[in-house]
Amino acid sequence: MVDHTGTGETGFSGRYAAALYALASEQKILNDVVEQMAALGRLIHESADLRRLVETPLTDTAKAAPVLAQALAAQGFLPIIRNYVGVVITNRRLRELPRLIAGFAAYVATKRGEIVAEITSAHALTDTQRTQLRARLAEAGYSQVHLREHTDPSLLGGLVLKIGTKLFDTSLKSRLNRLNYSLKGAA
Repeated sequence: MVDHTGTGETGFSGRYAAALYALASEQKILNDVVEQMAALGRLIHESADLRRLVETPLTDTAKAAPVLAQALAAQGFLPIIRNYVGVVITNRRLRELPRLIAGFAAYVATKRGEIVAEITSAHALTDTQRTQLRARLAEAGYSQVHLREHTDPSLLGGLVLKIGTKLFDTSLKSRLNRLNYSLKGAA
């Protein structure tokens, strides 16, 4: 796909991110929008009901739009965020909302000169681990890094770090798979 935004974001995610970024900048509320988009991502992640509404492929968008708009208004989200979610629903992209939120965060980070590091670990990182990881990344030349953390219990231990096109996999699951393949080759 072609990057139409100039930030490495491609496809519809990049277009949605660029449009929201431009509108928020024009209204001089960019920092508030960045904070609220992150809060929306956390809300979806933490609320089983909201996550189910977003992820269910058979969600009736005509019914979901007013319910979601009312819920976001009750949570104190800005009109620009509520309208953005409304456009997402109208365009039948509700299932893609978490991806659009992540795409917006990546777009903002790129515009601000930050590098986004995707970190997947078996368990949530502690503050000490996060600090140590940032120090190692700084040593490797990644001084302004925005960490986007995910958990995946199937990794068993260790972590998977993705920065741009580079992937560093120190997970126990990967190590066991490599050991398994090497043992099969030796037999």
